Amino acid sequence: MTTTDTTHTFALPRSAPADVGIPAAGLHALLDALDQSGLELHSLMVLRHGQVAAEGWWDPYSRNRVHLLYSLSKSFTSTAVGFAVAEGLVALEDRIVDLLPDHVPADADPVVATLTLHDVLSMSTGHREDTLERAWAVEPHDLAKGFMRLPPEEPVGSRHAYNNTCTYLAALVVQERSGEFLLDYLRPRLLEPLGIEPGRWDADEHGNALGFSGLHQRTEDLARFGQLLLQKGRWQERQLLPQGWVELATRKHIDNDLDPAGNIDWRQGYGYQYWMAQHGFRGDGAYGQFCVVVPEADLVVITTACVEDMQGILTAVWTQLLPSLDTTDDGESASAAELLDRLGALALPTVVPEMDGGRTPVTFTAPGTTDAAYAGPSPVLSVTADAPLAAGAMVTVRPDGVDTVLDIVIGDVRLTVPCGRDHWAEGRLGEHAGASRGSRGMPPMQPTPVVCRGGWTSADTFEADLVLIETPHRIRLLGKEVGGSAVLESAWNAVPLNGARLEAHLPR
Repeated sequence: MTTTDTTHTFALPRSAPADVGIPAAGLHALLDALDQSGLELHSLMVLRHGQVAAEGWWDPYSRNRVHLLYSLSKSFTSTAVGFAVAEGLVALEDRIVDLLPDHVPADADPVVATLTLHDVLSMSTGHREDTLERAWAVEPHDLAKGFMRLPPEEPVGSRHAYNNTCTYLAALVVQERSGEFLLDYLRPRLLEPLGIEPGRWDADEHGNALGFSGLHQRTEDLARFGQLLLQKGRWQERQLLPQGWVELATRKHIDNDLDPAGNIDWRQGYGYQYWMAQHGFRGDGAYGQFCVVVPEADLVVITTACVEDMQGILTAVWTQLLPSLDTTDDGESASAAELLDRLGALALPTVVPEMDGGRTPVTFTAPGTTDAAYAGPSPVLSVTADAPLAAGAMVTVRPDGVDTVLDIVIGDVRLTVPCGRDHWAEGRLGEHAGASRGSRGMPPMQPTPVVCRGGWTSADTFEADLVLIETPHRIRLLGKEVGGSAVLESAWNAVPLNGARLEAHLPR
């Protein structure tokens, strides 16, 4: 395919909220609800009538950094399939075994052999649960082949089960039929016309994009994508996505969780790698990566985050933002000015050191594993298997003026990270470690970008946050000198899906 002309790409227009029918008070109410629920957002963008009405990033996250999207990646995979269908590379009625003949085992399940591209896009293969780990266990070096050996427990099309392997298959089909890496395939068709600089997409050991996760993009990239969906694939007077694909992909193809005790926005039906919602539809990824599109309100809401309560974000949008649309507020001018200040000052809680870094080096050692979550500064940690630093890991804290430097030792891996006392210091994990970020046989990648902030909170206690800044995740480090020992504890804000140990996030 020839490279698309992108000379007419333009920045998303900005507007005062009231100019697009969003009172600043409604956005304040949204932020209040998120704060009061204790939800950790990393970025927020709200668009109406094609214009950005509000945007903000919680420091140390920022507008120019990419962020791991987790399963929001699936919506981009779906879009790639839409292009492939339009170009005649595949058809929705094609059988997966015919599209991926080199991955069909001799003992392929006969029911799996009937599955079509439609079945995997809608996750209606008849399996009762995600097949990802089972398929990898059956065929550690060929996920597609492993899947084809797993018989569905129910009739095809009779039920929905969230199934990451289905998306992997869809991504693999596009890559093998086009002969291009998924991000490269999307570049001239989707990304460049939208003015999106491609981020990166994590790959398997064969160099195939995972499809179901692993895409890293900026918040504004998601806003452009969401606006494109809202406009049914049109962009700058051009039908960028195949005619009718957005309508097909974002409508309900199958019912999903009907448990009345389940989260209501996960019970509205499933499309082609999109969730139906109480209002509109969405792409979503673990821990609150959202691209929410509400056609009836001409609204797009984007979030990146690290939250367990993903429904909480959607509920805040439904109950605070939506009801405020097209209402007026006599104090709009003052409220809008306060909103700008508020959005510009967003920040995650930080450690507040009481002492500078100018003391002799201290080496803290992890005696065991620690709690997987913490509520904020100075956590009380208990023992669990989800700690990023396992027993025997060591962190030496040494002075660097008023700041500190952390020397981390995990087995034979050596890492050095600068740590700012009153600012976020940037570093890269694995630059000299000789150690592979990710899991499941991913090939070598670049060192992991991090930022770190903290210091001595008392004469015998060191605390710091180490943020894997292109992901939702950060580590709280707590070193304490107790009874002649220097003990290290560590905890994630939420355990990464590709592994709790820090080693899973290092290049090797």
